[in-house]
Amino acid sequence: MGQRTPLYDTHIAAGAKMVDFGGWEMPLHYGSQLEEHHQVRRDAGMFDVSHMVISDFKGDRVRDFLKILVANNVDKLKTPGRALYSCMLNRQGGVIDDLIVYFLGEQWFRIVSNAATHDKDLAWMQAAAKEFGAVTVTERPELAMIAVQGPKAKEKTYAAVGEHLREPAGALKPFHSVTIGELMVATTGYTGEDGFEIILPAKAATFTWQMLHDAGVKPCGLGARDTLRLEAGMALYGSDMDETLTPLESGLAWTVALEPRDRKFIGREALERQLAAGLKRQLVGLVLEDKGVLRSHMKVYCKRGEGETTSGSFSPSLNKSIALARVPAGVVAGEHVEVEVRGKRLRARVVKYPFVRNGKSCLG
Repeated sequence: MGQRTPLYDTHIAAGAKMVDFGGWEMPLHYGSQLEEHHQVRRDAGMFDVSHMVISDFKGDRVRDFLKILVANNVDKLKTPGRALYSCMLNRQGGVIDDLIVYFLGEQWFRIVSNAATHDKDLAWMQAAAKEFGAVTVTERPELAMIAVQGPKAKEKTYAAVGEHLREPAGALKPFHSVTIGELMVATTGYTGEDGFEIILPAKAATFTWQMLHDAGVKPCGLGARDTLRLEAGMALYGSDMDETLTPLESGLAWTVALEPRDRKFIGREALERQLAAGLKRQLVGLVLEDKGVLRSHMKVYCKRGEGETTSGSFSPSLNKSIALARVPAGVVAGEHVEVEVRGKRLRARVVKYPFVRNGKSCLG
């Protein structure tokens, strides 16, 4: 038996198909993954993301510590509530995990990281904090997390949770958060749509979920979450990146801050060596032009050599099969490649991702 979120019984009562996900029993779908995908793109859907790991970092020098721990620069976080997407690297430059850092105060930052990497993440963070000194790392298992996503997500959240959210939460720009009573409401998400991620006491999760449901926000599972994030060009840990790959070859160079040059974050030297030698691989988007469905770990044949798909699926929004693929450096949008699908080479076009954003195609 895997671990269960506070909403487990609610999922069972709703007829969810449950699967193991990183050691957690999570809903794959509630009947139709396709309908749930379209619900988020066209209206509003909600996801139980209480399996994500919420940790608080506190101390007089917590900012200095995080400037070493993650590859992006937390000095970008100047206003309480601001959030920052980053990778936490090992000394070889490989990605231990991707995560979001929230600035809640000069002595208090919060990090939300992945469930599947829970043990290694906390071990790495706590060991680094112990070596640095004067910083505490506290996991917050008493908190739950619900993501409400879609073009009507915000309005339906106000209707469900209360109009008192409208003024403070409605004023938030992307990647900002605000604390309202016991709720932390953030304009982050994993679907490429508008909406909120709400961190709240676990004891209030079932009641809040029901209020959202009564307001017309439909529950969605991991299946829709995966096709939504792929359309949005958002990387999945363990598929598009891992400890053997650097963010530079995983489409995440934008999450690495090499300035100022005196910030010696863990993994920096390895990234600088890789840049000096020249990148040999890169992440690109693919759209299949022949009939078939792209999946992960399919061989890609390019003029410059071979590559491999890292994530792939049928895109409900585009009615096409799409993928992210790691290919030789120098492959550019507009080129054609071949992907080996069930022993046959099928034609695909290289494109810039995201594929879909805010419900609209980005393919041009």
